[in-house]
Amino acid sequence: MNISILGAGAWGTALAVALESRHRVTLWGRDPVQLARMRSECRNARYLPEIGLAAGVALDADFLSACAGAELLLLAVPVAGLRELCVQLRSAGTQAPLVWLCKGFEQISGLLPHQVVAETLGSARIDCGALSGPSFALEVARGLPCALTLAAGDRAFARRAALALHGGRLRVYFSTDLTGVEIGGAVKNVLAIAVGISDGMGLGQNARAALITRGLAEIARLGVAFGAQPETIMGLTGAGDLILTATGDLSRNRRVGMELARGRRLNEILADLGHVAEGVRSAKEVQSLALRLQIDMPITEAVNTVLDGRATAAAALDALLARDPRGES
Repeated sequence: MNISILGAGAWGTALAVALESRHRVTLWGRDPVQLARMRSECRNARYLPEIGLAAGVALDADFLSACAGAELLLLAVPVAGLRELCVQLRSAGTQAPLVWLCKGFEQISGLLPHQVVAETLGSARIDCGALSGPSFALEVARGLPCALTLAAGDRAFARRAALALHGGRLRVYFSTDLTGVEIGGAVKNVLAIAVGISDGMGLGQNARAALITRGLAEIARLGVAFGAQPETIMGLTGAGDLILTATGDLSRNRRVGMELARGRRLNEILADLGHVAEGVRSAKEVQSLALRLQIDMPITEAVNTVLDGRATAAAALDALLARDPRGES
């Protein structure tokens, strides 16, 4: 199959490496200088320097050329860049099936990725969906085992796209619960910041387990309000992704929390990170949704108070612990 990956960041590059042995893969990036460097060095020195690029991965800085002949498009850009990329696809008249890889809510609009795609490319499209689940780009590129879920409103497309990407040590399940998959992927990033704060303060593994468990309850509350299926929240894209992002040393969102706990300013942390930490962008949108829907999400609220400077990490923790006891649900 001809697969074009639009976005030459860490995740796009990792999937190009993982799929190259089974498909004809083209990797597009908007920066021709970066693409030229990748071509000469046979690696993505900026985003995934540890991994070499196989000769089978075609690098293309021309958008129309990269999309031409594609039988499947993988949109490997952050949520903040999804709308612009979809507008490019619409202008180019590209009709190839597509799968997006981003997780989070679009800032200002508060839309999930599938809603952004529907607004820009039309709600009638059924040949599109989301690929999500517990996955670090570096491990996928190294060929380590990974299980993901491909979700789409159309079951036939979800199954077909999952079969195309499934193989080697990459196991891909399929689902029709697109909203549930995206809710899990968006909210877990916010909660991983909370766990990072706890770990950065040295609060121990008991606290970490409590935050993950109660954080999962927050995902479930929001997910139910959006019509998500409970099994999705307890599956790879809910519990699985939360556990990985909250505990893994490669997690950017966890790293943000740990640095906040050490008293560093958010802008300094993000500058040093060099990658997008979606939890920072999504936190305010998640809280806004919770307030509008009257859903109790105290951990998310605490993270927001730290991110916007209203409270220190220690003060936010004290506020959480001061909450009245209540039934577990």
